[in-house]
Amino acid sequence: MRSMNRVGPVVLPMMALALLMSLLLTGCGASPNTQPQPPAMDEAALQAIVRQAVQDAAPAPQPAPMSQAETQPDEEALRSIVREAVQDAAPAPEPAPMSQAEMQQMVEDAVMASMDSRDTPLSAEEIERAVQSAVSEASSENVTRAELEEAISGALDEALPGELVIYSGRSQTLVDAVIQQFSQATGVEVKVKYGGTSQLAATLLEEGQNSPADIFFAQDPGGLGAVESLLAELPQEVLDRVPSWARSSQGKWVGLSGRARVLVYNPETLSEQDLPDDIFGLTDPKWKGRLGWAPTNASFQTMVTAMRTVWGEDKTRRWLEGIMANEPRMYPKNTPQVAAAAAGEIDVGMVNHYYLFRFLAEEGEAFPARNYHPRAGGPGSTVMVAGAGILDTSENRATAKKFLEFMLSTVGQQYFAGQTFEYPLVEGIKTPHVLTPLADINHPNIALKDLADLAATQDLLRDTGVLP
Repeated sequence: MRSMNRVGPVVLPMMALALLMSLLLTGCGASPNTQPQPPAMDEAALQAIVRQAVQDAAPAPQPAPMSQAETQPDEEALRSIVREAVQDAAPAPEPAPMSQAEMQQMVEDAVMASMDSRDTPLSAEEIERAVQSAVSEASSENVTRAELEEAISGALDEALPGELVIYSGRSQTLVDAVIQQFSQATGVEVKVKYGGTSQLAATLLEEGQNSPADIFFAQDPGGLGAVESLLAELPQEVLDRVPSWARSSQGKWVGLSGRARVLVYNPETLSEQDLPDDIFGLTDPKWKGRLGWAPTNASFQTMVTAMRTVWGEDKTRRWLEGIMANEPRMYPKNTPQVAAAAAGEIDVGMVNHYYLFRFLAEEGEAFPARNYHPRAGGPGSTVMVAGAGILDTSENRATAKKFLEFMLSTVGQQYFAGQTFEYPLVEGIKTPHVLTPLADINHPNIALKDLADLAATQDLLRDTGVLP
């Protein structure tokens, strides 16, 4: 190597600079055939890095002249100085793709860590098999370690049972059995808080970001609409399992079963011909003391919301005031109205269609109560959906998605059709012969989003004295 001359600041002759450039280009990093290369730097930038590196390495000027041997670094020291300077300045190369063995080890480590931290009935081998697809996909796509870790984390979330907190506005007697079926089929620990749909909606709004709920399972669209701002957007594949009319227009919740409003009556004292063409006819004074209703029930309030949509505020107010003038018996929910109609306590009750069929299944066809779908249709024949959404604050979204998928599976939909006598929303599900086909019901064509204004309905009920 040629000697360097000291004249003021340390500089390199052009031949020495060329040698350093050669060392840099051939000695730094691995061969391009074996390792990804960082982006190339232009010649001026490299020259500046080399010049600065040599200046930093050279001894400080001395008062007296020094010999060349005392001031010149040897070739290996200079190579090291230049390499370190360029490594500090140049972008770091991307990590090399992991081998299959490294991927396998990562899977095993993740599985065992999960097994140590969570109480799950799955074995390590079962979970490991569940994430093999993620590993194979990652391997074929030549991803980085960080990307693979993310893929494995997602696969583990899907495989591990986890837990789920459900706020259910649907009664325990109706849905607890199918929720337990989901728990047994998946190993998910499910905790359910039962209550009225409107009360639970108010609780969710009060809890806000601190709610422990993962799922809100509501009796009607009104309750879901009241908390829609708290719900996460659902995957399209979940929404597409039901018809467009049976899901949120914002993609925030999905219908799980269909329910029709009816009048229940005692066929031993009345016939269908004795009943009014539509529900407004119940305001006739001849029905005084003969009616029952459940104004605190969410489905009743949804029916009143349908009235406001179809009839307008004024006619709905007149209906409420007319029913109040007929002194109806008040019930907490639908079931006791059906029992009261059969016992002769009332002549007509306002309920959902499926409550009657539970009595018929338990007591036989001789049970003295029947459903009537108003001939002229209108709000008294409204078809609603019970539905559910995932809270945006949920930390168990993968498990919550599994719950919705289960409810919309053949098993879940057949449960609603065969056990609770509700209308399935997924095609291909057999329904009991006692169910009037939806196509045969003269029901109003109301968008579900128009049934979501629960707050205004409750204001009207309070204003008319129906609710305190």
